[in-house]
Formats: sequence, structure tokens, C-alpha cells
Amino acid sequence: MSETPQTAPIPASSPRAWIGPLLVLCGGICIGFAPIGLRLGLDELGPQAIAFWRYLFALPLLLAMLLVIERRAPARPVAPIIVAGACFALDIGLWHWALERTTVANATFIVNLGNVCVGVLAWLILKERPTLVWGAAVLVAITGAGFLSLGGPEDGKSSLSGDLLALAAAVMVAFYMLYSKVARVGLGAMDVIFWLTATEAVVALGLTLVSGEALLPAQASGFAAPLFLAVVVQIGGQGLIVAGLGRTPAAIAGVLVLVQPVTAAAISWQLFEEPLNAIQAAGAALILVGVFLAQRGAARRAIKPVSQVS
Repeated sequence: MSETPQTAPIPASSPRAWIGPLLVLCGGICIGFAPIGLRLGLDELGPQAIAFWRYLFALPLLLAMLLVIERRAPARPVAPIIVAGACFALDIGLWHWALERTTVANATFIVNLGNVCVGVLAWLILKERPTLVWGAAVLVAITGAGFLSLGGPEDGKSSLSGDLLALAAAVMVAFYMLYSKVARVGLGAMDVIFWLTATEAVVALGLTLVSGEALLPAQASGFAAPLFLAVVVQIGGQGLIVAGLGRTPAAIAGVLVLVQPVTAAAISWQLFEEPLNAIQAAGAALILVGVFLAQRGAARRAIKPVSQVS
């Protein structure tokens, strides 16, 4: 079996060295709109059905982008794309089920651990050895995530089953990012996001049927939230992350996307009048510091000669 190809670091002199991490960071900000769109759509559809329509609405838009911008059909899918898409859809489904069984704070904090676990998996599988800067960024960002998620008022009764579902979702997050990066080695970002979305739609349909949720809303306005999620979160967020993963170490990307809960909290503050308390505000600040440290780590890694990077 051939060795897994690795992405060569971009020299520091190149003006493109910051593009990959910036794409991942912007993608994380877009993903931060996911709980907002979900919350706005729950009056018409269940959470699993919302996820299904989010993926389904994104597919024709992604196909049109390929046909118009790149003037070609999608390339043939490879196994890592299918695995990554299934993991992402299971992550969303498991997290939604976790929210029904444990507190929002617990579920959100635990699932964010998956963004850090990807660094360990990248070390074990892709041989991307984490740096001391990454370790510091992880500690700071996870502490911040804990303050942000667990520092708010009690929002329900926690349970072991709900926490375990959230932990399973975190594992799915890690494998999604890892296999998305592997898929990016041989395929373009638009091909990867198209087949990711197609796989996610199939898995989400199964989860919707298993959960017993209604597949169609009572009125057409019920499609507004999934359409918003398709454009902003699926195409914008997931697309930017997949594009950035081709130029960013997986461990660094895992920390950068922790900007998601900060984005969600800031929007909820304005949209739903849910201000952050002092502990949550400190947590948001710590996450941003962790993201900054991770970005610094990516920049330092980029200036090393290829022969020095394992």
C-alpha cells in the first residue's frame, strides 16, 4: 500500500502562506451560523429533516458552480470523500440527538473536543507532528470553549447517554476533517465538497426516517431555514474549510474552526437577545487567543524547509 501523500508546506516568502488558514477560519465563522439557522427552522421541521434539506438544496448549487465556473462535471468520488461525508452527517445527527438528552452547554463543549482530536489523528495517521505552539493553542482554546459553553445558566438536565452521544459526535468531527484533508490531496475543493454533500444527504435522509420526523414542512416557508443553511453553512462554511484543508495542517485547522461557538454566541446575543455573562465572555476571548496562537503556529510551520517537516 502506498504511503499517504502529504501536503508540502508553503514557503514563508510566498504571499499565499496565509491563505489556507484564512479559508479555514472564514469557514469556521460561516459554520457558526448553523445553530442559528437550525433554531429558526425548528418551528417547521425537525433537526434531522433540516439537515437533510440543507444538503439537498446545496447539491444543485454546487453542481451549477462546477459546470459554470470550471466548465466540467464533478470528478469521480474516492473512498475518503464517502467516509468524510458519512462522518459529518453522523456528527450533525448525533449532536442533534445529544441536545435532546443533555444540556446544550454539555453537548456543545463535548462536540468541540472533536476539533482538537483531529490533531492527534493527524499525528497518528498522516504523520503531522503537532508543535508546542499547537499544544498551547489547544489548551487555551479548549479552556475558552469550556467557559463559553459551561459558564452560562443551566439549560436542562444532563444525562450520561446525552453526553456519550455528544462524545460520539466529537469523534465523527475528527474523522470528517481528517478524511476531508486526505481527499483534498488528489481532488479539487469543489469536487470534494460536492461529493461530501451528496453523501451527507443520503445519510441525513436515513437519519430523518429513523427518527420519525416529517420530511416535508407544513408550508413552503419551512424551507427558508434549510436554504439559508445550504448557502451560508454548507457551501460557504464547509466549502471554505475543505478548500483551506489542502493548505493547512489538520491539527491547526482543528483549532481554527473553534471560532464557531464564538460566532454563534455573538449572533445569538444580537438576534435572540442572549447576552454573554462574564465567564462566557472570557471564554470567547480565550478561544480567539487560541485561534491566534494556532495561526501563528501555522505560519511558523510554513517557513520550515520541506526536509525539516515530518
